[in-house]
Amino acid sequence: MTLPTPHLDKLNALLENDKLPVEDRVRIDGVIVRYQEWVQAMSQVEGTQEVIIDRLVSLLTEYKQLIDLDTIFDSEGDFLYRQKGQLKLDNSVIEEFLPHLVSKTLPELDNTLHIGPQSCFSAAYFTSTLTRNEDGGGLHIRTKDQDFSLARKVYIRTSHDVNFNDEYLSKEVYLGYICAECKTNLDKTMFQEASATAHDVKAAVPGAKYYLLCEWLDMTPVSTTSTDIDEVLILRKAKRIGSQIRRHYSTSAGRQDRREEYANYLANNPFSRDVFARLVGHIQNVLNEQAPDEGRVLNGGYF
Repeated sequence: MTLPTPHLDKLNALLENDKLPVEDRVRIDGVIVRYQEWVQAMSQVEGTQEVIIDRLVSLLTEYKQLIDLDTIFDSEGDFLYRQKGQLKLDNSVIEEFLPHLVSKTLPELDNTLHIGPQSCFSAAYFTSTLTRNEDGGGLHIRTKDQDFSLARKVYIRTSHDVNFNDEYLSKEVYLGYICAECKTNLDKTMFQEASATAHDVKAAVPGAKYYLLCEWLDMTPVSTTSTDIDEVLILRKAKRIGSQIRRHYSTSAGRQDRREEYANYLANNPFSRDVFARLVGHIQNVLNEQAPDEGRVLNGGYF
């Protein structure tokens, strides 16, 4: 199975960025070498589901430290640190990791499924009117980018002719059955935006599941009961470093003065094997869902 490479895509795009300082260009060249080693190491992981999760999460923690600390934080300039939100070097690591995790731990996945970032169906509408006829009724498809998905491609064709012999419209789109948004730091605004996205996902595919993943929590936890988010997963089980400390990181000198403090914070809050195992469990439960058996339902009296 060929897996997507969103993180590698961001690394290559960065090398094409004219604003990237020369010294950082050399640094990114070195990261790409380490990236290839990381992907190779993940591809070789084998064992029980528990062993696979442990090893993959360990490899993720190690590689993510290379990105967060050795690459961005240690940069002699300020370009990588100040632009990391736009460059997406950090959170694209999670986007690339999840397909490896899911494909390794759930080998029973259907080969027709797309695993990874994908623009998924969110709505369909028609632009024809009573006085303006359009082929196929003027079908338009609205999609929403998902950081991670288990999706399957479908083809849609519309026509005013029952046999589709006249003019028609054909569209292809991915239906997202499991979708997840990946955030580095989750604040209240991001949570509200994710709630709206989750609603669109489930309005389009009522049986879909939607998860919100973040490395660091940057808000007071709230209940997801009133939203369409199935669960929020905090991948490091930790809160974001306070703004009173982060303000010192805006310059190279400030980062170097506090490097040990930041390195210890990362070391003390590695990615949680339990949280990733929980995500895998959620997906496995969906895979195990079956239509109710009539005999069992009548015997038990419920479904």
